[in-house]
Amino acid sequence: MKPVFKILPHFSLLLVCAVLFAALPRAASADHLMPKDFIADLGDRAVRALADKSLTHTDRQEKFRELFLEGFDVRTLGRFAVGRYWRKATKSQQTEYRGLFTEYVVQTYSSRFGQYSGEKIKVTEQRPVGKKDALVKSTLVRPEGAPVSIDWRVRERKHKLRIIDIIVEGVSMAITQRDEFASVLRRGGGDFEVLITVLKEKIGEK
Repeated sequence: MKPVFKILPHFSLLLVCAVLFAALPRAASADHLMPKDFIADLGDRAVRALADKSLTHTDRQEKFRELFLEGFDVRTLGRFAVGRYWRKATKSQQTEYRGLFTEYVVQTYSSRFGQYSGEKIKVTEQRPVGKKDALVKSTLVRPEGAPVSIDWRVRERKHKLRIIDIIVEGVSMAITQRDEFASVLRRGGGDFEVLITVLKEKIGEK
C-alpha cells in the first residue's frame, strides 16, 4: 500500500504538512472565523512554524499527531477512506481502525516537516458546497515553479471548523486514500481485518 500522496508532486506533501503543523485552537472555532479565514490563518501559521528547525524527530511526530487531530475531521476522513466496507466491520474493528488510521497518517507524514522551502498559501475565495460544507479556493505560491491550485473542503461540526478534504490540481486526497484502502480490501475479499493487519504492519505494530 503506497502512501496516498506519493502519486502527487512533491509540493502536495509540503502543503498538507504545512497545514497540519499550523493548526491551533484559536483557528478551529467557527464562532470566530469564516472557512476562508480559517484556511488563511492555518497557512500563515504554517509558514512561521515550519521555519523552526529545532524540533527533533520525536517532537515533530508528537506535534503532528496533536495538530492532525485538531485541524482535521479525523472520524470523517477515516470512515470515508474505507467507504462501504465500514458497515462490514465490527464495532471493535471500527474502534481499532480509527486509532491505526491516525497513527498511519502521523508516521507517514511527520517526517516531511523539514522539507519546507518557502511555499506560501494565498486564499482567494470560498463558496458553499451542499448544506454543510464550504469549498475554500487557494493558490500555493512557490519560490520556483508555477503556482498550484488548492481547494479545501471545510465542514463545521459542533461549532468548530475542520478540514475533510484537500483537492490538489483537481485530485482529491480523500478519494485517493479511499481508492488505496479499497484496493487492499478487495484483495482481501472484503475482510476488514485484512486492512487492519496491513495498517499494523505499516506502523510497526505486531
